[in-house]
Amino acid sequence: MMLVTSLLAGLVFGLGLIVSGMANPAKVLGFLDLAGAWDPSLALVMGGAVGVGSLAFFVVRRRTLSLLGREMKLPTAHRIDRRLVFGSLLFGIGWGLAGICPGPALVMLGMGEVKGVVFAAAMLAGMGFFELFERLRQSGASRTE
Repeated sequence: MMLVTSLLAGLVFGLGLIVSGMANPAKVLGFLDLAGAWDPSLALVMGGAVGVGSLAFFVVRRRTLSLLGREMKLPTAHRIDRRLVFGSLLFGIGWGLAGICPGPALVMLGMGEVKGVVFAAAMLAGMGFFELFERLRQSGASRTE
């Protein structure tokens, strides 16, 4: 049941990205082009997502189990540190240059678009490098203790 629910959630998310036009990098870059032909539609999509997400977090914060009976795993970290700021900046720079973030990249990948394939490959490589550096950092920290 969990696999079916995950598949349906992913399909709804992907369909929402396609319908809203957010799987199109030109639409995203149009939002970021403040000096040119600015397109505010991404702000509306983000505002809707924040509203729905806020409502969902408000409802589930009192629950210990999901509707499918799984343990609720909500974020617990509240600290803003250098790693969060640097990661956010890196994500934003990549998003601004490519006009693609992970959700639309997976939609584009599923549609067989070359940009989606290239972005997904670069995203997986970045995730692999992060894991490698994280393991090296942790093993270095454990040696100095």
